[in-house]
Amino acid sequence: MDDLTEAAIALRALPPSCGPVRLVAIDGHAGSGKSTFASRLAAALGGAPVLRLDDLATHDAFFDWTRRLADEVLGPLSRGATARYAPYDWTSRRFRAPRPLPPAPVVLIEGVGAGRAAVRPSLARLLWMDRGAEESWQRGRERDGSSLSAFWDGWTRAETRHFAADPSRPFAEVLVREWQEGYKWMPGTPAIAPQVEPVTDSDGTFPPY
Repeated sequence: MDDLTEAAIALRALPPSCGPVRLVAIDGHAGSGKSTFASRLAAALGGAPVLRLDDLATHDAFFDWTRRLADEVLGPLSRGATARYAPYDWTSRRFRAPRPLPPAPVVLIEGVGAGRAAVRPSLARLLWMDRGAEESWQRGRERDGSSLSAFWDGWTRAETRHFAADPSRPFAEVLVREWQEGYKWMPGTPAIAPQVEPVTDSDGTFPPY
C-alpha cells in the first residue's frame, strides 16, 4: 500500500538524530527510483528539504564526498544551523553558488551510498529502494539512452565495488518497493555496522543517482 502520509507521520515521530533534525537516508542502486520516491516522500512531509548526492559527487570521485557532507551539511545541522553546500555542475564541471539546507524536523538525503557507514551514525532511519541491481541499471540505461552506454559500463563496476566494500542494504530499517501506483513498505533487518574504510572511486563521468 502506498501510504506516504502514514510514513511521514512515523518519520516525524522519530527521535532527532543530527541535532534537532531527523535525517532520513534513501539508498539503493542507480536507477532504482530513489529520486522520484524522495520527491514524493518530501511532499508528504510537507516540503521536507532533500539533499541529493549527485550535488556532492564530482567527475573525479563518485563516492569521495563524505568529508564535504560532514563539513558542509552534518556539522551545521547538528548545531541546529542552516547548512550551505556548493552543488556540483556536471555540465560546466565546477561548483555553483552555495545552496541552503535548513535544519527542518525531517531532512532527506538520497543517492547511491546515502546509507554508508560514515553517514549511518547521523541517521534517524535508513530506507532502501528494494530493486535488484541488474533491473535498476537496465532502467537507468533505458532512461539515459545509448549515448551514455559507456558511462553505465563504468558506473556499474564502480557501484559494485562500492557496495562490496561499504554495503547499505543490510542496515536498512525499511525496504521500499514500487507497488502498483505507489510504494510498499517492508521491515528490514538491520545488522550491526562493521568498521569499513572510506571508499573513493574516480570512474565514470556522470552520477546516475
